[in-house]
Amino acid sequence: MTNRFSFSLKATDGRARTGTISTPRGEVRTPAFMPVGTAATVKAMLPESVRDTGADILLGNTYHLMLRPTAERIARLGGLHDFMNWQRPILTDSGGFQVMSLADLRKLDERGVTFKSHIDGSRHELTPERSMEIQRLLGSDIVMCFDECPSLPADESRVADSMRLSMRWAERSRAAFGDRPGHALFGIQQGGVTPELREESAKALTDIGFDGYAVGGLAVGEGQEAMFGVLDYAPEMLPHDKPRYLMGVGKPDDIVGAVARGIDMMDCVLPSRSGRTGQAWTRRGQVNIKNARHQDDPRPLDESCGCPACRSYSRAYLHHVFRAGEMISGMLLTWHNLHYYQDLMQGLRDAIAAGRLEAFTDEFHALRAEGDIERL
Repeated sequence: MTNRFSFSLKATDGRARTGTISTPRGEVRTPAFMPVGTAATVKAMLPESVRDTGADILLGNTYHLMLRPTAERIARLGGLHDFMNWQRPILTDSGGFQVMSLADLRKLDERGVTFKSHIDGSRHELTPERSMEIQRLLGSDIVMCFDECPSLPADESRVADSMRLSMRWAERSRAAFGDRPGHALFGIQQGGVTPELREESAKALTDIGFDGYAVGGLAVGEGQEAMFGVLDYAPEMLPHDKPRYLMGVGKPDDIVGAVARGIDMMDCVLPSRSGRTGQAWTRRGQVNIKNARHQDDPRPLDESCGCPACRSYSRAYLHHVFRAGEMISGMLLTWHNLHYYQDLMQGLRDAIAAGRLEAFTDEFHALRAEGDIERL
């Protein structure tokens, strides 16, 4: 076990990379998908079950945890790892995105953001310095800079002003983070869909110097084509020897496309949120377990999947418990979805290491194009 944070590349295939992030709490195999544990839990899952799906690292939400139960309380109780019973690496976001999307009556200025909690209306201020303090109290292994993220499409001058504010905040985040051996701080590239702004942002971040770099400001309404357009050039602007993290992505085909363009880490609420609403992700695409076609079907969701939902339960049962509003429905479908996502990441890692990513991607798309198995 290492006592510091490091990143090593093992193999590349085109622009795709596979490697290892080493932290004092364990290794993260890349490309990595991080399940989202918004309020110190991956909804409907035990931490041991999340680990059993193959996850090496979880994401926690600074905004939600600072409001409830508070970072100070979590620190008094031994930090986020002990609090939620997950002793492997945790990445925390900075809170900036949630403030922009969830908080009421927010006011943005050079210092930071003041806002009212969406829970109880209490007033709070989030600055680069306060975000670093909260993430230190939580004890996360990977800390994200505090940034502002405008939703797209947006006027280019608005995107440019926002990016430059984020770069000033990145400098303040770096200074406030200080020297914390074994913990990493990631900078976040902004600039919308404009190459010149992305380049300016990448240079500013590289000059400051971070342990890893995120491609931010995507998956905020611009669509997959525009996102891939940015990923065709943005990751290459960032240091080759540091991890690259695409925030808030995504659907399985988003992930495959992002990995092919040089992304090492991703996170998304989709597998767990979909599981709670009766949606299952499979190699053949999405299955809506609500549909009546499943009510007499004794077959598993996916006969090649090794998760508990597929090993031990039929589509008919999964349809029934969803229709009946039983908790086990969200539990089984979330487990399946997280298992599928981690299987996909392992497939991508193996394909990159073997130099056959293109063939893997072709097979991935071909099987999804076939659609779900024929109904009985």
